[in-house]
Amino acid sequence: MTPAPIIVLDQGREVWFSFDDMLNYNGGDSPGGVAHAFKVLQRSLPLLVPSGRVERRELLIATAFGGPGARDAFELVTRAVSEERFVVDPSLTRADFGRARERFVFRLSYREQAVALTLRPGFVTDAFTDLAGQESRTADQEHRLTAMKAEMAARVMSAAAAAVYDASGTSASDARAAATADDRFRAQ
Repeated sequence: MTPAPIIVLDQGREVWFSFDDMLNYNGGDSPGGVAHAFKVLQRSLPLLVPSGRVERRELLIATAFGGPGARDAFELVTRAVSEERFVVDPSLTRADFGRARERFVFRLSYREQAVALTLRPGFVTDAFTDLAGQESRTADQEHRLTAMKAEMAARVMSAAAAAVYDASGTSASDARAAATADDRFRAQ
């Protein structure tokens, strides 16, 4: 079953992005990260505005997760990376969640609304985290990592966004403060 696309606004005009669009933009090497970004957007956008339709160039994203798949998916949908509204902030890491989940923390803000998302258990394994974190890998390990990325993406995409990410409200100023911790971020 094909998931419904992410729909955002660009100067009031609807722009649609499918999961496959995001995978293609990434090049397909990081399907797990793309899947996480897709679910983060599915979960957060309706919490930020009832219609789920945000002006794409007004969304601010701060996260402890710096994976290229998520970064590319957020860039495609929101242009937050190139417009410096996306920041990787290590201070958002939740060590109390364990090494598999600790960096899957996202704070999104839109105008005066903000939401914080944290990954629920069962979607990222310690084995994946350990293998992905190795600086050098054998050909067999690379093959296994590729398979693990695909397995994770399938696990994430087969679940409802609310089953993947827990959400809590934060103030927009809190989300902006977390984002501005990085010198590359400039609020609009």
